[in-house]
Amino acid sequence: MTAHILAGNGYTVLTAGQGRQALEVAAEHAGTISLLLTDVVMPQMNGCQLTEALVATIPDLKVVYMSGYADDILAPRGDNGGDAGFIEKPFLAEELLLLVRTVLDGARPDRE
Repeated sequence: MTAHILAGNGYTVLTAGQGRQALEVAAEHAGTISLLLTDVVMPQMNGCQLTEALVATIPDLKVVYMSGYADDILAPRGDNGGDAGFIEKPFLAEELLLLVRTVLDGARPDRE
């Protein structure tokens, strides 16, 4: 659903079912990757670990974390620190699009 929302609004979307697959997809992608949208809690590699691994090769990567667990709000700390966005699931398409645009534009996302 998230990929559909973003692609339907003009974004090029690469998808992966888990962190290690995301690293492979990113390594094989010939173009620029501007933003990582990742769940915080995933099997084998969590969202913060994925961010850390990708930022090592894409230093200016922007990040948006999402989670359905309220306790995870403070968990995302990757190399992007306070510049990363966070959205709690479930969310509306409009909320996602606004946050993605905000993060891509380099504005500091509001955290409640």
